[in-house]
Amino acid sequence: MAKVICICSLLLLASLAAAQQAAGQQPCCDPLESRLRALEDKIRALEEEVQQLRAVQASPPATAPSAVAAAGAPVAPAQTVPAPGSGQLPVYGGASALAKALNPDIGLIGTFLGTAGGNRIRPSPSFEMAESELSLQAIIDPYARGDFFLSFGEEGVELEEGYITFTALPAGLVAKAGKMRSAFGKVNPMHRHMLPWTDRPLVTENLLGGEEGITDAGFSVSRILPAPKGIFLEATGQVFRGDSGAEEEPVFIASRKSDVSTVAHLRGYRDLTESTNLDLGLSFARGQNDAGSTTNIYGVDATLRWKPLRRAIYRSFIARSEFVWSQRRQQPEALLPAVQRAFGFYTSADFQFNRRWTAGARYDWSERARNAFESDRGASALLTFRPSEFTELRGQYRFTRFAEGVDANEFRLQLQFSLGAHGAHPF
Repeated sequence: MAKVICICSLLLLASLAAAQQAAGQQPCCDPLESRLRALEDKIRALEEEVQQLRAVQASPPATAPSAVAAAGAPVAPAQTVPAPGSGQLPVYGGASALAKALNPDIGLIGTFLGTAGGNRIRPSPSFEMAESELSLQAIIDPYARGDFFLSFGEEGVELEEGYITFTALPAGLVAKAGKMRSAFGKVNPMHRHMLPWTDRPLVTENLLGGEEGITDAGFSVSRILPAPKGIFLEATGQVFRGDSGAEEEPVFIASRKSDVSTVAHLRGYRDLTESTNLDLGLSFARGQNDAGSTTNIYGVDATLRWKPLRRAIYRSFIARSEFVWSQRRQQPEALLPAVQRAFGFYTSADFQFNRRWTAGARYDWSERARNAFESDRGASALLTFRPSEFTELRGQYRFTRFAEGVDANEFRLQLQFSLGAHGAHPF
């Protein structure tokens, strides 16, 4: 700044001198000479102020400890601001900002459920906080990420899923290790809050272990396979400890360390038009059962989605269907064969006719895994209202005719709400 002032003053003096020389010598009392002297005095005063400011900046600040600092209270770290032109970025907040950056994304989704009507075979309470799911998700390093989902229910807390995903493996492989829901079909991998209904279909209840489903500790490997243009093809192979399903009627049960269960899934996806796509899947699962033999389960699923680009938030349609075959080997009895075969399926459709409103329907039919002579069937009608992306209110009328000859008519009202960050689930 001082250099700029000096240069300006020299230019001003030179211009004034030239003007004076051109006009000829004037007496000392000339007004022009008086103005020149006044400007010189002002320039000297400005130079003195600049020197004083430089001296103040160069001297260290006075360190007068405050009463709090003298008492031993921790002092916040100073902000580091690099000199201009050094090429370094400023760091604000110090260690506290770094600690926040290392915290995982935390989210909570609550599911409240009310039920009216009668169901003597599979009763439900009038009101229940069915589930509160706490999620902890974060990038661990450039090679892996971690996902943990804790389920808080009225009966206690359990780890629904908790696994690490390795995303930088060779040959395009993606591996997971931990506890996870298996990739069998479409409904089994879904958490409760992801379902488009207030319950799970009868085929899931009878053949895949109900709400628990095929869920266990193990590892998974998946890879995107080469396919013709426009087709997405993914193969997944999983190996689990061998314990899955409800405690009363487990799907798989491991008596020895070698009684592991395996799951394989092949998924194909293709865009039919710019607003319509088709998703197909083939599934297989095998494991030990409580009869001392093995159970094989086969599945086929299909999902058709329609979502126009220009009206995506107002109109959409999704049709789902899943078919499951179970082959349970067991000790032959009087009326039961050595291989118990059972079949079940569901088909559903959901139409979004408004930005916040969706109507749907579902039909269920399923035999029972332990006795194919017994079969259940049912139908449901649903209406969903979404005030925002963080809340959802769903009503479902459900009619079920059980194998015991008992009919159940129920109306179920579900309220779901989300707090914090919750990562996206697989599409």
